[in-house]
Amino acid sequence: MTLATRFIYTLLLLAPAAFAQAPEGSYSVEKNVMVAMRDGVRLATDLYFPARDGVRLEGKFPAVLERIPYNKDGAGKGWAPWFAARGYVAVVQDTRGRYGSEGVWHMMTDDVPDGFDTAAWIVKQPWSDGGFGTVGTSYAGGTQHALALSNPPGLKAMVPVDAVANAGYFGMRNGGAFELRFMNWIFTIGAPRGSRASRDPGTQAVLDEAGKHVRQYLDNLPLRKGLTPLRLAPEYEDWLVEAMARGENDSYWKQPGFNVVDQVPAYKDIPVYLIGGWYDSWARQTTMTYEALHKAKRSSIKMILGPWIHGAHNNHAHGQVDFGSDAAINGLEFRARWFDRWLKSTENGVESDAPVKIFVMGGGTEAKNAKGQHEHGGVWRDEKEWPLARTRFTPYYLQAGGGLSTVKPTSRNASAAYDFDPRNPVPTIGGNISSGVGIMLQGAWDQKCGEHVWNCKDSLPLSARRDILVFQTPPLKEDVEVTGPIDVKLWASSSAPDTDFTAKLIDVHPPSPDFPGGIDMNIEDGILRARFRNSLEKQELMKPGAVYEFTIKLYPTSNVFKAGHRIRLDISSSNYPRFDVNPNTGEPLNQHRRMVTATNTVYFDATRPSHVILPVIPASAR
Repeated sequence: MTLATRFIYTLLLLAPAAFAQAPEGSYSVEKNVMVAMRDGVRLATDLYFPARDGVRLEGKFPAVLERIPYNKDGAGKGWAPWFAARGYVAVVQDTRGRYGSEGVWHMMTDDVPDGFDTAAWIVKQPWSDGGFGTVGTSYAGGTQHALALSNPPGLKAMVPVDAVANAGYFGMRNGGAFELRFMNWIFTIGAPRGSRASRDPGTQAVLDEAGKHVRQYLDNLPLRKGLTPLRLAPEYEDWLVEAMARGENDSYWKQPGFNVVDQVPAYKDIPVYLIGGWYDSWARQTTMTYEALHKAKRSSIKMILGPWIHGAHNNHAHGQVDFGSDAAINGLEFRARWFDRWLKSTENGVESDAPVKIFVMGGGTEAKNAKGQHEHGGVWRDEKEWPLARTRFTPYYLQAGGGLSTVKPTSRNASAAYDFDPRNPVPTIGGNISSGVGIMLQGAWDQKCGEHVWNCKDSLPLSARRDILVFQTPPLKEDVEVTGPIDVKLWASSSAPDTDFTAKLIDVHPPSPDFPGGIDMNIEDGILRARFRNSLEKQELMKPGAVYEFTIKLYPTSNVFKAGHRIRLDISSSNYPRFDVNPNTGEPLNQHRRMVTATNTVYFDATRPSHVILPVIPASAR
């Protein structure tokens, strides 16, 4: 399967329900209506109307809008006819500079005014009843947030799924590092598919060829402007080069379109249902958005978090793990219930549903199913808030000899050092990934190298590497539920003026008949670039050899570590290609010419008690 073919397949998975079928003759379509924006640029828009026997129905209807950079034609195979058959006008629009739309693409920032102008156009149409809602996943979830920040007329409800938000916190920049999935997006999706440059067949062929070699470009970072075929799509090259160099969470990352939490006063007060997944690339942003909106708005704000990878809430197996058939939800029916209530005033009780619904992973048989996946299992649970009020934030301290315990260390001097060579970074095996086709695996995976991981050089478990410090509990005597945000606090030093520290939480499954070697299942991970240890908004290089305190923020989760399992924390300095690799030189971001090996030391004694803070839910309060 080629990268392009896999990309098309991924888009189908990202649709609200890719294979939903509307009854024949229940809708009619008006294609490529060119809707003018305030600056005269026209955006290509398709309209799906309710129909009977193929004849469009007269009258006024609520609308459902999706603004998407991935080709509006795809909606015709999924959600748009389905909603039209239910009495909505489905409106699907190519965003600025993409596919059939005019103008020049800019990552997210034009979607605030363009969203407003599209809303103003919708409510003026003779078929409009004056109200509409929005759908969309990933980028198209971000266009929903951007629209809400414009205070548009007619917007009554939204369902952002795995949505781009708060990009400078733990999104596009993550603890000061850059998430390389966006480089993959630019090389394999943004530039060669739907861009202005790709409209020329010759140019598209060159960009396609560059995308096939994205692994080599990753291995040869930094990316320098004008020196790769990406120069043929200048707006995409400009954004990528700037984003990789702009490490501070400054006004650029906080502007409307990239950010919700710093723009909450401008966000329209309407019912919003946020959908996210424990293995989604935007899981932390989903919870950040929920907390911000729930606190500030009077409308119904709800959130559901499943065991899902990016855009795949219709599925119940992700990576090497099956969470059970109940883990999947029907995306179209889920959205329709929300819109029926807020756009049609249907008394279906959705406003009385729990504010937060979470899937607590774990507790399954752990047997091997017919597809070779292990049955980790899990259950749904309704909650009143996020984080859960009954949480006991419990420190688990790193211990000499590789232990992990709730007992604070008492030794006067305890530490472990390792050499971090940026030329040989720790490979990424699963996790909170999107736009990873061709370079990364998504979801829950045994942390073991092999041919399935392109940048692994062996078939050994990651725990065998010298540059990973492993700390784990003894086999648990009883189940431990961990639900909520996770912080790792380290006292550490480096021989370099700048380096990275990474952390990964792992559920260590004991050997079983089906898995005689056991399973080291990744739960969540995180990173902190040392120059941002004091603030994500201001860089400050280290003094080599000096000891500093670092806080690494992992993505949230909900998992039961069963009795007999171990809770494990891996500390290292790279997780590639999930994050860009620190050259350890202290040079300006994305401008380095050298790489040096750093000796990094982590301390875990009485005065420097490095630990992970786990959000433990007491058994009596589950």
